[in-house]
Amino acid sequence: MELALYAPGLGYYCAPRRIFGDRGDFTTAPELGSLFARCLARQCHEVLAELGGGDILEAGAGSGAMAADLLLEIEALNGLPDNYMILELSAELSARQKETLERKAAHLLNRVRWLDDIPAPGFRGVMLANELLDAMPVQRFRIGDRGPMLLQVGWDGSGFAWREKPAPPELRARLDSLSLPEGYTSEIGPAAEAWIKGAAERLAAGVLLLIDYGFPRAEFYHPQRAGGTLMCHYRHQAHDDPLILVGLQDITAHVDFTAVAEAAAGAGLSVLGYTTQAAFVLAFAPALVAGSDPRDARRHLELTAQLKKLTLPHEMGELFKVIALGRGSPRPLSGFALVDQRARL
Repeated sequence: MELALYAPGLGYYCAPRRIFGDRGDFTTAPELGSLFARCLARQCHEVLAELGGGDILEAGAGSGAMAADLLLEIEALNGLPDNYMILELSAELSARQKETLERKAAHLLNRVRWLDDIPAPGFRGVMLANELLDAMPVQRFRIGDRGPMLLQVGWDGSGFAWREKPAPPELRARLDSLSLPEGYTSEIGPAAEAWIKGAAERLAAGVLLLIDYGFPRAEFYHPQRAGGTLMCHYRHQAHDDPLILVGLQDITAHVDFTAVAEAAAGAGLSVLGYTTQAAFVLAFAPALVAGSDPRDARRHLELTAQLKKLTLPHEMGELFKVIALGRGSPRPLSGFALVDQRARL
C-alpha cells in the first residue's frame, strides 16, 4: 500500500496527475469551497489566541485550497500564525499547492514554509490533518480457523494476489483481544498510530486537530463490517480491490479513532474533543453563512450548498469525524460545544 501510494514518480500521490475535485478521483471537503477551511480557521484562531501566538502546521495539504482559504479567513480575524507550515511528501502536490496559494493568497506566501518531515520538538500552535490518516498504509488481516492471519501481496504469474501467513505475536495479541469470529477480515493502522505519537513528541503546547472518516473501535469492528473498510477510488468510482490499477487509484481505510486516542494518550496528549464533522462545522458555519451579503444570491447559495454537503448525514456529516488532541490547552474548544462524543471512544 505504501509503494502503491507513495513510490517516487510512480505512486498514486507522487505521479503527475489530477486526483482532487470533479476532474480527479474524489472530492475532499476543502475542494467544495471555502466554508470548511473558514470553520477550521475559527478554531485555529481560538487556540492561537489562548497560546499568545504560534504556528499552524498542515500535514498533507492536497491541492492547497484549505491552506489558502484558512489563511485568508484567519487574516480577516487579525490572528495570522507566525508561520504556516505544510508537511508534504509529494513534490507534485507541493508544486500544485504553491500555484494555488499564489493564485488565491499571494500576499501571504511569505508566511508559508514547506517541510518534508514533522518539525523538531518544541512546536507551539495547531497541527492540522484533513483526510491524512486514511491514506496511511494499513495491515490487513483475516481470522482463520487457527487464529489471525496476516494478508500480504504476492505474484501469481499474471497479477498481484493475496497471500496469508500467521500473524506475528504482537498483532495476534491485539486481535485476540477483539474476539472476532472466524472469517472476519479487516485492518489495523500502525502507521497512523506511529504518526500520532511522532506528532505528539513535537507538540510542546497546542492542539492536534484531525478530520477523517472512521469510527470508534466498537463500530469499526462491528459484526456487519466483516469485510473490513479498505476502499479504492478511481475517477469517482469506488471498489474494494487494491490489487488492480496499482499506482493509478487511491487506496484508503477508515480510521479507528479509539486507536488514535490511545496513541495520543500514550504520548502524553489529552483528548480535548471528538465529534462528527456536522457538529463541528455547525459550531461555526451559521454565523459565516448569516454574515454573507444577502444581495449576492449566488454567493449565498454556494455557501448553503457547501453547508449541506458538509453536514447532511447522507453526505459527509456523520461518517467524517473530528478529534482534537492537545497539550497545555485546558480551555474547551468551540468546535465541540454542540456535541462531544468522547465517551464513545
